[in-house]
Amino acid sequence: MWSAAEDASWGRAVARGLLRGDTSPVAGRLAGNGPQAWIAFDEEMRGLQRAHGPRIPCERLEARLCHPDGRVRAAALAAWRNPPLQLVLIRCADWVPQVRDRARRVLGRAVAAHDPAEALTGLTPFVLRLGGRRHGAWAVEQLEAALSGRYSLLAAWWRPGRPCTTWSLNALTPEQRDRILARLRGTADLATRRFATRVTLAAGRCGVREAARRAATEPDPVTGGMWTDAVLAAMAADGPDDEAVDTLLGSRSARVRAAGVTALRRAGRAARAVDHLADRSGEVRACARWLLGQDGGDPYAYYCGLLTDPHRVSGHAVTGFREVAGQADGPLLFPLLHHPDGAVRAAALAALRGLGLVVEEPLLLAMLEDPSASVAREAALCLLRVAEGLDPAALAARTGPEWPAHTRRAAFRLLEGRGGSAELRACVAMLTDPDPGLGLRARARVLGWNWLSTLDEGEAHQAELGALLARSARLLSVDRLRM
Repeated sequence: MWSAAEDASWGRAVARGLLRGDTSPVAGRLAGNGPQAWIAFDEEMRGLQRAHGPRIPCERLEARLCHPDGRVRAAALAAWRNPPLQLVLIRCADWVPQVRDRARRVLGRAVAAHDPAEALTGLTPFVLRLGGRRHGAWAVEQLEAALSGRYSLLAAWWRPGRPCTTWSLNALTPEQRDRILARLRGTADLATRRFATRVTLAAGRCGVREAARRAATEPDPVTGGMWTDAVLAAMAADGPDDEAVDTLLGSRSARVRAAGVTALRRAGRAARAVDHLADRSGEVRACARWLLGQDGGDPYAYYCGLLTDPHRVSGHAVTGFREVAGQADGPLLFPLLHHPDGAVRAAALAALRGLGLVVEEPLLLAMLEDPSASVAREAALCLLRVAEGLDPAALAARTGPEWPAHTRRAAFRLLEGRGGSAELRACVAMLTDPDPGLGLRARARVLGWNWLSTLDEGEAHQAELGALLARSARLLSVDRLRM
């Protein structure tokens, strides 16, 4: 699937090819591309014809349908028996009233000649994209009305502005509407997914359990929020549904799980909030603590029980405890620095740092070599406040290729925090580091380094700086080297 920018580039190329004499159908060349390709084709074609005027022939109906003169566009609509729906749809938002009205009548005939479900499914992303134009909201309103079952889309497009009660035979059946909306909800275009979800919810044809299932599995956060709000509104009106609540709680989305935790109270299951105090999301943990407090429970006591049980404690439990703990709770956290789970060790380090509690430097230096990358990262963050006092040789030794990438990264971060010639030596040594990210960081630091300042401050001998500069020469410009 192409991006919008690639679609637009291809649409402009097709327009230029048409005016150079390409005889292949435009619809065939743009088939499979998104709305932006057709919009770019229309704009490019109009711009080229406006710029070159009569020097460019416009016998092709595709070119005439995009002509700068509204009379030419209207005549093209009248002459073409089976125009591309996409170009006609663009003309439905035309700035000339006569072109707009004729395009809407032509579109009604064209849609009627196709399978309505197929045509509307393909046109919906286009309709939504054009909806932002001055006259583009009309098609969005008609599409929403047809998919909601209020009146026939075909009738509205065939006779714009006239009552549609006499055209009810052309209305989409409920089965057709459900089939179209199901296809639109499954498309990759986010605007289309959200539009289809809004229409589905407004029609009220989805039960609370089905809405909960869709909320729990929806990858788009905005669409998932629409389903979640619908579930909560339905349970507020009709009473709780345990199956729907459990479905929300099992979602991968933090917002949906948080809504499920909140719904536990109305369902009379507030005691289940303890199951979510160690959730991976801070939003869900906060909802669980609030609910437990409303039910008379004590989140702090439950966290303490988790931290003192080596089989139940987890990194998220430690993080949750940090959110309710104070400096006096350090004795509960320090033993976790030796827990066999790296996630627990890293969370304990982060909690101690967040509480302003100091961990001994030898232990932190040893944790730079921890097999867990998150532990090494947290240890480096704890040591940054004292980076200037650390032994640069010991840190530089941990940047060698024999160490894991996360250890090299943590040591390099501390050398950056220390600054001076120690950082410069590490940067030059790591120019060829096998980790692409570290090599890029080192090159960026060398390129911006103030070599004269380092020499003036006496942090390194001139001979050593010369050797470092020689190793970095391939990165620097001639002017930098001469200076």
